[in-house]
Amino acid sequence: MPTRFRYTQWDGTQDVPALDADEVLQSLSDDLLSFGDLQQALRNMMQRGIRTPDGDRTDGLRDLLQRLRQQRRQQLERFDLSSVFDDIQQQLDEILDLERDTLDDRLDEVGPRPEVPQDAPPTGEQPQAQEAAPEQAESAGGEAQQSSEQSPSPLTEDEMERLKEALRQRLERKQEQIDRLPEDAAGQVKELQEYEFEDDEARQKYEELLEQLKQSMMNRFFNDMSQMMSDMSPHDMDQMREMMQDLNEMLERQRRGEDPRFDEFMDKWGDMFGDDPPQSLDELVEQMQRQAAQMQNLMSSLPGEMRQQLNDMMQQLMGEMGMEQELSQLAQNLEALYPMRDLLNQYPFRGQEEIDLQAAMSLMGDMQQLDELERALERVQYGGNIDDIDPDQLEELMGEESREILEQLKQLLELLEEAGYLEKKGNAWELTPRGNRRIGEKALAEIYANLKRQNFGKHNVPETGRYGDRADDTKLYEFGDPFHLNLKDTISNAILRTAPEGGPQVPVNLTPDDFEVYRSETLTQTATVVMLDLSWSMALRGSFQAAKKVAMALNNLIRMQYPRDSLYLVGFSAYARELKADQLPYVRWDETVLGTNMHHALLIAQQLLAKHKLGTRQVIMITDGEPTAHLEQGRSYFAYPPSPITIRETLKEVRHCTKKDIVINVFMLDRSYYLKEFVDRVARINGGRVFYSQPDELGEYVLHDFVTHRRKTLSRS
Repeated sequence: MPTRFRYTQWDGTQDVPALDADEVLQSLSDDLLSFGDLQQALRNMMQRGIRTPDGDRTDGLRDLLQRLRQQRRQQLERFDLSSVFDDIQQQLDEILDLERDTLDDRLDEVGPRPEVPQDAPPTGEQPQAQEAAPEQAESAGGEAQQSSEQSPSPLTEDEMERLKEALRQRLERKQEQIDRLPEDAAGQVKELQEYEFEDDEARQKYEELLEQLKQSMMNRFFNDMSQMMSDMSPHDMDQMREMMQDLNEMLERQRRGEDPRFDEFMDKWGDMFGDDPPQSLDELVEQMQRQAAQMQNLMSSLPGEMRQQLNDMMQQLMGEMGMEQELSQLAQNLEALYPMRDLLNQYPFRGQEEIDLQAAMSLMGDMQQLDELERALERVQYGGNIDDIDPDQLEELMGEESREILEQLKQLLELLEEAGYLEKKGNAWELTPRGNRRIGEKALAEIYANLKRQNFGKHNVPETGRYGDRADDTKLYEFGDPFHLNLKDTISNAILRTAPEGGPQVPVNLTPDDFEVYRSETLTQTATVVMLDLSWSMALRGSFQAAKKVAMALNNLIRMQYPRDSLYLVGFSAYARELKADQLPYVRWDETVLGTNMHHALLIAQQLLAKHKLGTRQVIMITDGEPTAHLEQGRSYFAYPPSPITIRETLKEVRHCTKKDIVINVFMLDRSYYLKEFVDRVARINGGRVFYSQPDELGEYVLHDFVTHRRKTLSRS
């Protein structure tokens, strides 16, 4: 039966294989080899996540930032912030409609004004009853008929008419007052504060609107205090003003560098700050300034006319509450102690969904937190500490899946540390020797995998000879052989030799022809110098990472499989220098100097190989350009195009290497005419080989050549 696979949509419940430390290190190593900076490689890994060998990719900080920005765009495209004023205006329109309907009903109850007879005196001659009647109408509160019914003595018809006329005039004045209200919401709120409502429901709704605006105003600074504003008595208001004065005095002491006496303040007023009051002055100041920034961001995000109206409303309410001076002083103190410039933003909302003032303030808080979270993620991207991101805040704003991504990113570093590949020193991570070796092993395995696919032979067949490591088979001893005696076969040879003369005899007499020794495998001992081009063109053409990977793979190959061999590393650009194997991951190309100084590199290579008198000595030079610098009296001289002196001095050292039986194999990563001409001259002088390779094929070329062309020599050591 063929295997069947079933694919379903991800719902968060499927099992995901746990990450492996080797997979994480592999994802890290490419950037490390490219840039030579472990911290940058770690930042890149955290930014983009990692790609596992089966092709899956874990999300990184960039994905979290993309989700966050998408969520912010959705909020901006969802809400219509101008509807904040539409909501206020709608409430005012409803209040005014209720009041108008009540006025119309009362006027209908009073009835129309009676017609004045032809012989009636002029209007100015009959005000006596009408001048006295308004006071009665005002005291009646619009209930003229009830008042007349409850009077101890019934009103006369003329008195009743005068009372109705006074009531009619009062209602008509109120209609005119309503009709003359300003068109803007701020003006209407202000004028209605001096207006006596006829409709009880309209009065109640207006008071509720005022409380809503007062709470929003107090929310400008205080997180939990806005709920205390409803049904606040005059005594409570006095307490609030006293608290504000004490608060400003405490902040001013802090500004002067004096003891602010925070504990004393909280002992007196802590119950005004809710169930979770701030525990320090810094916490209180930050909390209040964040609240202030929410209101400021709301103001900034409103259209200009609406912004002015809302500001007028807030100023008016502060004046009514007698707190205008205290709140203004509070704003100045907070700005001096905790500037809000990083908290301010203007949000271009462009949606259709309506929102009221309280919800808009809450929305400003969410947008503010999204901004802060975005800045925190960006800081971590460029070298910050991932622990600075609050996972609870991340989950609250962006959901559980985003928190899981953050936790997984934290696990990447923990995996590398637990596996012994990284260790923390101070505030930076460092690659351990084990991690260094593991990168070399991975590079070697990757290159050998390509060799296998290309059917290259991995090793030459061991040959037997007199010297070297002991083999399992034996031979008769010859003069000069290592005396690896096979005692059993030696005694057997003596017994068998004496058997025809009458059988085995004791003691056994040994002769030189009886001795049998173990064979020895031929040792192939090689000393190699890898000359690695560190000029900026290697990075420019994308060759640097491949060259470093080859050097690490070759180092690992020799350490594991050819422990008698020696490997040296020399980097060269304007100058040459010896590199240690543990420095390889951190080696970078030289950005600040120019030159490809093969001359200096060959001088150092000869000094290193002079330690080895036996075996093969060779130089593997990996480069993408001809020599453009040479050493003269300890200084590097650069010229491009290459000067004849540079070419001459470099070829002189090639001849010196040839006389010392040092083979130079050149692996070229470019095919320019001048470069080809130069390396052909090197090959003719030295007799070494030249390989033209692409960066992605370099490893196979170098390792295949190294393994299959190791010269064999007899070693007596």
